[in-house]
Amino acid sequence: MKVVILAAGEGTRMRPLTASKPKVMLPIANKPMMEHTIDAAVKAGVKDFLIVTGYREDAIKDHFGDGSEFGINVEYVRQEQQLGTANAIGCAKGFVEGHFIVLNGDMLVSTEHISHLLSRTEDAIISVKEVDEPSHFGVIETDGEKVTRIIEKPKNPPTNLANAGIYLFGDVIFDYIDRTGKSQRGEYEITDSLQMMIDDGLAVGYELLTSDWIDIGRPWDMLDANKVLLENIDNTLEGIIEPYATLHGTVKVGKDTIIRNGAYIMGPAIIGDNCDIGPNCFIRASTAIGNDVRIGNAVEIKNTIIMDGTNVGHLSYVGDSVIGTNCNFGAGTKIANLRHDNKNVKSVVKGEIVDTGRRKLGVIMGDDVHTGINTSINIGSVMEPGSSTMPGEVVMHRRKTN
Repeated sequence: MKVVILAAGEGTRMRPLTASKPKVMLPIANKPMMEHTIDAAVKAGVKDFLIVTGYREDAIKDHFGDGSEFGINVEYVRQEQQLGTANAIGCAKGFVEGHFIVLNGDMLVSTEHISHLLSRTEDAIISVKEVDEPSHFGVIETDGEKVTRIIEKPKNPPTNLANAGIYLFGDVIFDYIDRTGKSQRGEYEITDSLQMMIDDGLAVGYELLTSDWIDIGRPWDMLDANKVLLENIDNTLEGIIEPYATLHGTVKVGKDTIIRNGAYIMGPAIIGDNCDIGPNCFIRASTAIGNDVRIGNAVEIKNTIIMDGTNVGHLSYVGDSVIGTNCNFGAGTKIANLRHDNKNVKSVVKGEIVDTGRRKLGVIMGDDVHTGINTSINIGSVMEPGSSTMPGEVVMHRRKTN
């Protein structure tokens, strides 16, 4: 059975991180998030993949190629315009036969759940998750094992089963996609296609998600996903660990990386290839450091994703943050991550101030950002790619490109 992965969108809510790469290629635990999805499917026995691409598709194709380096077969089809989920899935017509699974490249799903989908034979299966506030989601109404209705964000939900956006389809779905009109949002919705199937009496069932499932919709969701994935890493040390460095718990260290004397690393944590860490730094749990990263003397890093090529200068603090590629922190750069009143941190998404739902959040920093020495960055701040600060400057909310 083939797996179709939807990966055409930019992920505008993930800006500024997606300015140079599609959302599905943002790294979590030092791998593009879509690679974790593919890994889960491979462990379930899948070998054939079709990736629906669009925004900055070259980044996806350059990484995965034809799949041979990963022991799989990968094909691509381009979605020319992002016109909704039905339109995206419809791009797979002619590339699949019989049943196929649809996954989103920006969702983390378990091997166990994919295995369950592989065993189903109905015309369509909707993956659902039990949620506390179903009125915030599209939910299904059921009659035994069958789905009888799909309702978008109902005021009085008939169940607490929220549509997780993961499906099994028979190729009959393409007939219904062809008949699907635009929704009120001006998009072709796969839920409308499914409702037509239900109304015509086709077998549409559901599969309950009982294991980890994370929908990565906004930048700070990456931190939640990173924490979950780091809990399953191997304790592999391929670099040089100097005698007076301390590694506590599960820590993965890449090739040609040096952990200098006085460094204290608390796992789970992952450090990529060709990094220079320390001396005398403190790396705390749930931190992922990419390749070619320099962490200087007396630096503290906590619950953070640092992407390739970034340099965190000495005497700096970085907590609960997502840091892009090729950034440079001047000495003494400090990132605040906790409000004094302990209320949720607010941040900026698509130009709007939003409640992140998190008590702790530092900075969301795009690529190629440079900070002057002794820069202070306030909670929930967003720094656009290529922006910079003067020595001693305070960033209170948002810093645009210079």
